Amino acid sequence: MRTILGAEEIRRTVIRLAMQAVEKNKGTEDLVIIGVRTRGVILAQRIREEIARLEGVRVPLGILDIALYRDDLLEGGGDAVFKGSEIDFDVDGKNIVLCDDVLYTGRTVRAALSALSALGRARTVRLFCLVDRGHRELPFTAEGVGKNVPTSRQERIKVHFRECDGEDAVYLLKDGEKI
Repeated sequence: MRTILGAEEIRRTVIRLAMQAVEKNKGTEDLVIIGVRTRGVILAQRIREEIARLEGVRVPLGILDIALYRDDLLEGGGDAVFKGSEIDFDVDGKNIVLCDDVLYTGRTVRAALSALSALGRARTVRLFCLVDRGHRELPFTAEGVGKNVPTSRQERIKVHFRECDGEDAVYLLKDGEKI
């Protein structure tokens, strides 16, 4: 097991991602942040708080549940539990910053885009992630990346957030390794 990011590095990364979100949007007008359940929501909340601190504006925040849109459930390999999305604003014409903790094959992104399109037609959707580990199976890239971590398929990235894990850290583990 190797620590990729510690608490201070995650804090600085979130600040940088918040600044990038505002910069790419040219301000906060029509900007909304949506996190993919579960750890993408924590990243989205933190980015939102940094935008509020830096810009003095609290942009809308939504929670996206992609369980019903995952293609691995069709194969019987998924274990997702649908908890529902919590988006109490209209996405039509909005510039969405879609947040997830780790970008891997791109299948989560595909599911998230399907779920978002069921809600309306956004002007833009920009993907932001804490870690991009490569191995894409679908042609997606993130516009905001905390850290690129080349991995093998025998390795895993495990993100810990203090809100649900009691600490802020990102670990690289080999198959079978535990934290």
